[in-house]
Amino acid sequence: QVQLVESGGGLVQPGGSLRLSCAASGSTYRFNVMGWYRQAPGKQRELVATITSAISRGGRANYSDSVKGRFTISRENAKDTVVLEMSSLKPEDTAVYQCYFRDAVSYWGQGTQVTVSS
Repeated sequence: QVQLVESGGGLVQPGGSLRLSCAASGSTYRFNVMGWYRQAPGKQRELVATITSAISRGGRANYSDSVKGRFTISRENAKDTVVLEMSSLKPEDTAVYQCYFRDAVSYWGQGTQVTVSS
């Protein structure tokens, strides 16, 4: 059973930055995908960014069009930890952000609130 521990989030003004982190433990697979999804009130959950594990070179990242150029996802493979650096935040980025981990099975974190407001 994989455990996910999320940190970060909070309230920030438009144009500001925030950092989210998620640490996974308990997986026995060498290959996995980690990332973040978000869900705003009244909307469906959507992809933010994901990144694969990689044995030697670091992961392959994938971003939604809405965050490309503003968000950066990275990971520490030895620790199965993923970090999402969010900059130039907009009010429409306001949502609950959930950590995502998939090896043979998908797992979800509890979620952390990100609010972008003046």
